[in-house]
Amino acid sequence: MPYDGKLLARARAELEHKRARNQMLQQDRRAEVYGRVPEVRRIDAALRQQMRTLVQLTMSRDAQLKEKLQALEKENLDLQMRRAELLVENRFPMDYLDEIIDCPKCGDTGVLNGGVCSCLDRLYNEELTKELGVLLRNGDERFDRFELRYYSAEGNPSPRQTMATVLEICRKFAQNFPKVSKGLLMQGAPGLGKTFLSACIAREVAGKGCSVCYDTAISALEPFERQKFARSSEEREAAEERIGRMLSCDLMILDDLGTEMVTEMSLSALYTLINSRLCSGRKTIISTNLRDEELENIYTPQICSRLFGEFLRLPFVGEDIRRLKG
Repeated sequence: MPYDGKLLARARAELEHKRARNQMLQQDRRAEVYGRVPEVRRIDAALRQQMRTLVQLTMSRDAQLKEKLQALEKENLDLQMRRAELLVENRFPMDYLDEIIDCPKCGDTGVLNGGVCSCLDRLYNEELTKELGVLLRNGDERFDRFELRYYSAEGNPSPRQTMATVLEICRKFAQNFPKVSKGLLMQGAPGLGKTFLSACIAREVAGKGCSVCYDTAISALEPFERQKFARSSEEREAAEERIGRMLSCDLMILDDLGTEMVTEMSLSALYTLINSRLCSGRKTIISTNLRDEELENIYTPQICSRLFGEFLRLPFVGEDIRRLKG
């Protein structure tokens, strides 16, 4: 997937920080062992000398090369066994002085088979998720904090019953992600929990190491225009990076659809965002205060066809929760 250069640099810096921290820990352990068991220091020095001898032998044309290599190997094994015995005798784990590595696949380099290792990809997703600060600003965005008691129990089905179903669908969406068949279209008046449940999903999905982007429709469509009318290469590159991030993230949350200024450019941008993600199999959550007929009056048939046909539509009903809590 395409990476945002700035976020990837931050992820690489974090990986380097972890490597440095592990190296310091390894140095501390070595100093601790050497202080308590000086013989281990002498053995380590002998093992390093053996490595230099091995290099010299492999480059030489010694007639007795095979015999010398065998003797060196036996000596090396004897030293390693004695080293392990000393560590265990002094109540250290046998691997206490081994190199400390978080990712055995790439050795904490972040590079695997000429590409990005999963460990660096995970750190990149963490950096990407930090961009969710606006959405996850309260810290209590969890499904068990969604209070159904604010929804009326009157009617059949009642708002409470409807919202209980919506809550369960959102919970399962987060639990099963990324193995979900459709994105979600959340429709309903303001103050009914659309943004909160989106945040609950985002927190759980991001916790799995998946990349999540959140933006309002106004803000998300703006870089498409800047990309086309940028006054400098830097402005264009920044817009392209942001667009790439929205198109390639595992989950895109587009909030408040219908609050943006509708123009030919915004319609084109919205179609590109929704359709590109559908074509690539990436899931999107869209929330809107608009009803079906309002969406059809504002957006093109192509956009509405995708909204109504490719998304699981969730009705948000009831009274404004913010007012009730107030």
